[in-house]
Amino acid sequence: MSFHLDVQNISSSKYLYRRDVLARIMRQVCAEEGAKGPLELSVLFCDDPFIRDLNRRYRKRDEPTDVLSFAQAHRPPGAPAVLGDIVISLETVARRCRSDRQAMRQEVRLLFCHGLLHLLGYTHNAAEERETMQLKQVRHLGITKEAAWRTRPRGRP
Repeated sequence: MSFHLDVQNISSSKYLYRRDVLARIMRQVCAEEGAKGPLELSVLFCDDPFIRDLNRRYRKRDEPTDVLSFAQAHRPPGAPAVLGDIVISLETVARRCRSDRQAMRQEVRLLFCHGLLHLLGYTHNAAEERETMQLKQVRHLGITKEAAWRTRPRGRP
């Protein structure tokens, strides 16, 4: 399967991800979830003010969040499938991980996988959906269920 992964970092934090690792996760998740190529995906790493603005505009929540996914609905005939955009706040990641760089790298991989699963149609509005997403993150990343639990929606058990 062919794919293109565009990665940009406008965050003040640097060196918390490796493009090749994100590409491997993308390749694995898309293959195991049956996504047909060619595929395109973009990832933007930012800080809290940027993601807070997006969260306010698109989700009507005036607060920073860790990850947002924006699916692309239109695909011209013969063009690669543009899965969409994933936006991750490295400032939120740093706060959650207490600035532990190794934990932050793991969290970035988790949030990337989580965002990609959203772009592939998964949600976590109900307990059963949350369980499904968590188990997929466990399988795709080789992590524990407890580690996958960190991406639960805020305000939910």
